[in-house]
Amino acid sequence: MSEDKEALLVVKDLIKYFPVRGGLLRRVVAWVKAVDGVSFTVKRGETFGLVGESGCGKTTVGRTILRLIAASSGKVYFDGHDLFSLNGQKMKKMRRNMQIIFQDPFSSLDPRMPVGESIGEGLLVHGMKDKRKRAAIVMDTLQRVGLEPEHARRYPHEFSGGQRQRIGIARALAMRPQFIICDEPVSALDVSIQSQVLNILKDLQREFGLTYIFIAHNLSVVEHISDRVAVMYVGKLVELAERQVLYENPLHPYTQALMSAIPIPDPTIQRTRIILQGDVPSPLHPPAGCRFHPRCPVNMDICSKEEPAFREAEPGHWVACHRV
Repeated sequence: MSEDKEALLVVKDLIKYFPVRGGLLRRVVAWVKAVDGVSFTVKRGETFGLVGESGCGKTTVGRTILRLIAASSGKVYFDGHDLFSLNGQKMKKMRRNMQIIFQDPFSSLDPRMPVGESIGEGLLVHGMKDKRKRAAIVMDTLQRVGLEPEHARRYPHEFSGGQRQRIGIARALAMRPQFIICDEPVSALDVSIQSQVLNILKDLQREFGLTYIFIAHNLSVVEHISDRVAVMYVGKLVELAERQVLYENPLHPYTQALMSAIPIPDPTIQRTRIILQGDVPSPLHPPAGCRFHPRCPVNMDICSKEEPAFREAEPGHWVACHRV
């Protein structure tokens, strides 16, 4: 993909393989190809949606970008800096601008630590020794996510799931970053709470000029919040386009199947549902050629032999499919 001068984040040929060990000596006998050559850019101030079925590698992409897990190969540039080449001290400094909201807000919070301390911990790690300053930022951040200052003294088990996710957002926001990866932040919440959390994220984006990667498997949620959307399947991107273009004119058969499953809140509108046959292949032994071809309703001979290039079918609309 061509570089964008407006891009805050550039991901080039990102690969992450996990070793599978076996035998008495625990030697590597195979590799799980969780992320296999993913490239995209994220513009300043936009929300970049990343969708796909469970196990397709989207969370691994997010964590690898932030170097929470080490990449096997590839490049990630953030604001012009090559993240994978930075040493420990420089990477620590860079982390102030890059934060993550985890999928499970309960397991990501220390149950023995009051939430105020959890939110302010990053400030302390990055050199803010003044206790009053930290407390002021924590109180301000709690209020911005719809919680009260007195909540800072409570422990995670005293909050509901929606409140805990707000605490997770506050913890990421306390550092005043430029960029936040939202790893399925509403998947464990009720629908009414989901809309509240999404509105908080949008309000904070407007106020602080934040840039998001929003990882999810719920296409309705992604449509609500994203500017551009990329679709992943078994470790690879299969389609990427502006939100409206993707939802109105999906080109890849997998994207078309996903879109056909979105419920329409109008009983008078009929939609033809595309039912995919078979199961999602394992990233341990992905199919040859196009990884979607065993389940594709329109596959051709070439699909099982040759991997389709991820190319620009029309301006701003990228797709990996031999038929397009």
